[in-house]
Amino acid sequence: MKVAILSRNSKLYSTRRLKEAGESRGHEVDIVDTLHCYMDVTRSRPAVRYKGKQLPYYDAVIPRIGASVTFYGTAVVRQFEMMGTFCVNESVAISRSRDKLRSLQLLSRRDIGLPRTGFASKPDDIPDLIKNVGGAPLVVKLLEGTQGIGVVLADTNKSAEAIIEAFMGLKANILVQEFIEEAGGADIRCLVVGSKVVAAMKRQGAEGEFRSNLHRGGSAKLVRLSKDERATAKNAAKAMGLNVCGVDILQSKHGPVVMEVNSSPGLEGIEAATKKDVAGIIYEFIETNAKPNKNKTRGKG
Repeated sequence: MKVAILSRNSKLYSTRRLKEAGESRGHEVDIVDTLHCYMDVTRSRPAVRYKGKQLPYYDAVIPRIGASVTFYGTAVVRQFEMMGTFCVNESVAISRSRDKLRSLQLLSRRDIGLPRTGFASKPDDIPDLIKNVGGAPLVVKLLEGTQGIGVVLADTNKSAEAIIEAFMGLKANILVQEFIEEAGGADIRCLVVGSKVVAAMKRQGAEGEFRSNLHRGGSAKLVRLSKDERATAKNAAKAMGLNVCGVDILQSKHGPVVMEVNSSPGLEGIEAATKKDVAGIIYEFIETNAKPNKNKTRGKG
């Protein structure tokens, strides 16, 4: 098979692993810089051009679309969909996952466990917004934040009011969420491929840090999922329409709750923690499912 990886950086661990895993299985794999693609939008013959040439037909595309290039990246993925190329994650699903509010609304509709959340731009009654999610301690998030940036823990109602007012002064859209104190600064990253959880690790935040991101000094180890945690991860991926994703879960006193669904999950931490060939499993999925015009939306979304 001929496979393209849409990635801005060929040196990233995840990009390198996907290329190596594909080639070791006998596939021809190209790394294509998303922002250097340009689209030929013409009647009945859509095409993607790259470095002065039309890209060849690919049997499958693996999108690794960074949050900062979501708009253009999903447009490129959509162009491949219109050409009939099988895309591991479709453009509509990637867009859903990048919109924090939309993600939570879709998960809520599917009755999937979530931390109680409020969304606001210019709330007239900030104390009521805080009260509605259970009061302090609570977490305030920028709607556009990624990798733990723009996430603040407020210990008291007064500090929460001050933080919310500060974000409002910046004309930022915010999420206010209950703080799952019993999680102890840890979460579970579940890697879903197709309809299966193929790997899972527990990430523990550094001492004094409530965010568990590995690049912020957190650590990771293999974890055995409960039946509810496994079902929650699979249902969250299905709700988003993602074939490959990372589902971040907190262990709360009322069961597993989903914090985020990541459409371009990093492979380094989870492969190291679980010793599983996640990149190879992704290719197993592609080999089974990659057929022309198999995308559900076919570029219509």
